[in-house]
Amino acid sequence: MGAAPRDQGDGLPERLSSAGRALTGASSAERVADALRELVVDGALTPGARLREGAVSASLGVSRNTLREAFRLLTHEGLLRHELHRGVLVRTLTAADVADVYRFRRLLEFAAVDAEHDSAALQPVRSAVEEGWAAAREQDWAGVASANMRFHRSLVALARSPRMDESMRHLLAELRLAFVVITDPRPFHEPYLRDNERIADHLEAGERGRAGRLLAEYLDRAERQLLAAHRAAGAPGRG
Repeated sequence: MGAAPRDQGDGLPERLSSAGRALTGASSAERVADALRELVVDGALTPGARLREGAVSASLGVSRNTLREAFRLLTHEGLLRHELHRGVLVRTLTAADVADVYRFRRLLEFAAVDAEHDSAALQPVRSAVEEGWAAAREQDWAGVASANMRFHRSLVALARSPRMDESMRHLLAELRLAFVVITDPRPFHEPYLRDNERIADHLEAGERGRAGRLLAEYLDRAERQLLAAHRAAGAPGRG
């Protein structure tokens, strides 16, 4: 048996209402799923949280049928799970999930970094670097984590592939769920600010090979750290 589900707090109703205002009155399940996925990426929805159908549908301003279909889509993606008598919960990743996320990240990010691109395409990469440093100056480590997500999403966008972009959006939402085991975010996230800047510098200089080698070291190190944190937290090894 898993831990008892908990209701998500910490301002989630306000975040849901804000997401709902961005949806149209005839929002599709896909758009609702997108809104909920972004709340996962931003860290507003965390592993083990219970999503009460009535409260979430009211906050988003969508029908229960639409919300159920969005839940179904996100369950298929591995972000949510449905348990009998417990309801819909945000999924908790296992160590095996983390390893597989990094396996897929390498495929997407290495291919994107190796693609030809111009200076305009690199602007979102540079902007994400600057956002990370700005958040760090405010000691906002959740903001640093979110900027880091945007950095990696911007890297994949260099490939100019809508399918890769969509895969990366899903992958980053899963990755955010893996971060729950990081009890002190500063020592984990702070070193990567400089790494992100160096990768951006190499790309702007046309040094794709050097950027790729740095990215490889970066992902290897981050995976080792996350897996070690999962082991220390006693996270399950299999889903």
